[in-house]
Amino acid sequence: MHEVSHTTTLLFAGLLTCMVLTLALEEKIHAKKSLITGVYAVIALLAGAAFGVLPFGEVQLPNGHHVAMPVFIPAVDWGVITIILGASLFVDAVSQSGIFTWAAIKLTKASGGDPFRLLVAYSGLTVVFSAVLNNVTAMIIVGSLSAVSLNKLNKKELLLGFLLIEGLLTNVGGLLTLISSVPNIILGNLADIPFMTFFYVAAPYVCFTTVVTLMMGVKLFGISPLKDAEARVEAEKLVQSFNENDGIGNQLFFNVSWLLLGLFCAVMAGASQLPWVSSLGLGFVAMSFAIMAMIPTKNQVDKNWAAFDWDLLFFFVFLFVVINVAEHALVLDLIGDGLSGLIELGDVLGGGLLLWAAAIASSVTDNVPLAAVLGKIIAARPDISPDSHLWWCCIFGANLGGNFSPIGSASTVVAVAVMHKHGLPISFVGFVRKALPFALVHVTLATAYVLLFLV
Repeated sequence: MHEVSHTTTLLFAGLLTCMVLTLALEEKIHAKKSLITGVYAVIALLAGAAFGVLPFGEVQLPNGHHVAMPVFIPAVDWGVITIILGASLFVDAVSQSGIFTWAAIKLTKASGGDPFRLLVAYSGLTVVFSAVLNNVTAMIIVGSLSAVSLNKLNKKELLLGFLLIEGLLTNVGGLLTLISSVPNIILGNLADIPFMTFFYVAAPYVCFTTVVTLMMGVKLFGISPLKDAEARVEAEKLVQSFNENDGIGNQLFFNVSWLLLGLFCAVMAGASQLPWVSSLGLGFVAMSFAIMAMIPTKNQVDKNWAAFDWDLLFFFVFLFVVINVAEHALVLDLIGDGLSGLIELGDVLGGGLLLWAAAIASSVTDNVPLAAVLGKIIAARPDISPDSHLWWCCIFGANLGGNFSPIGSASTVVAVAVMHKHGLPISFVGFVRKALPFALVHVTLATAYVLLFLV
């Protein structure tokens, strides 16, 4: 804790706002996201040093040791960075065996070539993967499958709708269990919510909202079922002509890749219960499996590195730096103080406004420190019980706010990166325009659910 003047806090809040606005003008200024956030990271660090808000000096590690390092190194959430790097490399490496093409063709055949049925299947996979793995990994895997399937069906024009819906559903699915997202873990532990209680409360909302999201996606993106009998027959003939074994070059590599994928999902889901692994984190798991997956093509590893989206990775690195400096400048405390005032307005009005305010705040800041700030505010109030609905207002708001903007959550950033990878140009503003109707419905449904059933 340190003293920061209110004027300084407002200055850094303005800097954070300017960064968001500049990202919104990404297409106009012809600059990559990583360069934009990089410029603001440099400005934020210089301003942080000039105004004395940064904690220079040695860093104390959990084991009690002190290490001297640049102040911007601990500012970065290296767990998220290594998950993105490791999961992306892993998926790219195992995809060379043909397993994703094989799985995509199998799912495409099962759908009969009907885009709507395919969307339902991939949406279900997204929610399940987001609940048991993490949002970033879920988006990378399901996004890859969707691209292969729609390309085989000659329906690439539907890929934008598929990827957007999947990106939004990662944040919805991230509500399903206590361990699905970091805000869930922080707020759930502070409120002492049991694992199964969390699931029982969140599951009805997640299931209903998934269905509503699919219905909206079908209408807004024209992903409708095949109604004409002749069209269904032609689609069925087309998918039956696909051979899922065409992309398999080496059967041993194919089998090993399935084994690695199964182990990857199992270890990611149960990492918190595994000795040693729980201490090393999910980033270690992702990187370890990436290394193992690249062993069969060890003489072509340079191609894996070259194919990686480094713009995405450095965008996150610089974004974490800017947000961390803003946190030291007490910008998040300023947001938290504003949100705490909403609690005084009563159970219904205060709770509803708190949920919306948390969602809007998390759309432009990291929802992890925001959840921590909100949790501390609520836990410090003796008049709020552990089973208060206000905890759920924070949980729903912190998770769903990521759907308002392409920088609101790691999974929406990854979703946009996958879109660009497959030649689908979508700007910051373009994403907001397409995602806003979904985000508004998601938060409105959450508000009604919490205030009608949990108060």
